[in-house]
Amino acid sequence: MPPLPSYPGNPRPAGDQSTGGPEARLVPGDSGRAPHEDLRRRGRVHLAKWQRGIDATAVGQLLLCLPSSLASLGIVAVLSTALLPAMEWAGILMWVASGAMAFHRPTERAVARHLLKLRHPTPRERTRLEPLWREVSARAGVEGRAYELWIEDSDHLNALAAAGHIVGVTRFSLNHLADDQMAAVLAHELGHHVRGHAWSSLLGQWYALPGRLAWSAVRRLVRLVALLRPGRTGCAAAALLLVVGICLALIVLSFWFIALALVVAPYLLAAVARRAELRADRHAAAAGFGPPLAEVLHMMHTAEAASERATAPALSGCGRTAAADKGTSAHSREQSFSGRLLSSHPDYFTRLHHLAPYLNGR
Repeated sequence: MPPLPSYPGNPRPAGDQSTGGPEARLVPGDSGRAPHEDLRRRGRVHLAKWQRGIDATAVGQLLLCLPSSLASLGIVAVLSTALLPAMEWAGILMWVASGAMAFHRPTERAVARHLLKLRHPTPRERTRLEPLWREVSARAGVEGRAYELWIEDSDHLNALAAAGHIVGVTRFSLNHLADDQMAAVLAHELGHHVRGHAWSSLLGQWYALPGRLAWSAVRRLVRLVALLRPGRTGCAAAALLLVVGICLALIVLSFWFIALALVVAPYLLAAVARRAELRADRHAAAAGFGPPLAEVLHMMHTAEAASERATAPALSGCGRTAAADKGTSAHSREQSFSGRLLSSHPDYFTRLHHLAPYLNGR
């Protein structure tokens, strides 16, 4: 395992409670250079032959999105036939080909700005991020200039990898993490990119979009009918709802295997996403960032526990009976179990357990 990089020129922020200090992070024999100076002394950075791959979790994401993609294809085919009677195939081909936009840089930037609410780093933020990113990408043998660094104006400790080339970190992370911890977070997100998690997730969501929009429209129609008063308008809406319900029932009976897959897919997708997080953790740890990544996970767990403790009094009621408390507790346990099944991230103990082999030298 490569030695853990040290960043003595950038001490930990005030209030850091982790054991040790900047001195505890120095690699034996380190001369106190900044990361970009280490890269200059290292000389030529050897890039990996394959800059981007696809692992089993990325393949699993694509396969699990296939039922929703087929349902969306059927919706697009119906709309193309209605809008382009003589050239319905053109609409279908355009929709299928639109997935390539996931790697189109202007489209990626639009997604980052308008959907993910990201912004470009300020000069000061870029001055701190870029040396860390060069260190991380060099250790992975990846051309770091192929990716774009973005900032999310958020007060939460978080980061993301999206589309084909987007790596985003929150302003809070940038202001409160030490350099080795920030590098570990970047290495984790780079792992999502080089293993194909980011683009496969985006493609799956994109091709499932028509189906989701159609389902959202049906739900809105049901709510509208429920709000209408009895009368001529209400009867017409109820009749329309009945027709839609019969059509949906016929579709489900005719394509029951797709309907069943659509019901099960969210749970399987969540399980695959949790596996992808563990693989991204392993990618960062194999590059030498295991200990600082474990520290970041401890920080996230502590912040989440503090948030739950602060929220509990606000949710508690006054003058509740024991039976009501018991029912609420059972409901909370049920929600917690369902939430764990649908969670896209493993719990912190699981992630730390998988990082343990990379922490023995610490």
